[in-house]
Amino acid sequence: MLDHLIEDLAAIEHERWSHWQRYMHSKGQRRPDGSLVLPADLVLLWEKQAATPYVDLTEKEKESDREQVQRYLQVVENAVLNRP
Repeated sequence: MLDHLIEDLAAIEHERWSHWQRYMHSKGQRRPDGSLVLPADLVLLWEKQAATPYVDLTEKEKESDREQVQRYLQVVENAVLNRP
């Protein structure tokens, strides 16, 4: 059961990561050599958010994190309740 749970959660994590990568890449400018240049204001924002403990985030930022957790919740609930 644990292996199945890990695979289900890993699939969700990959989709979450893929979504973030697509978002980040959409904000950048592709250079001829294939590199990606991100706007300085977004880099500063993301660095600030990454350095901020959850408790100190704005309510909007916390809500974004809660939305991501919702993606995992059903899988965890089913595992705890031993539902397929």
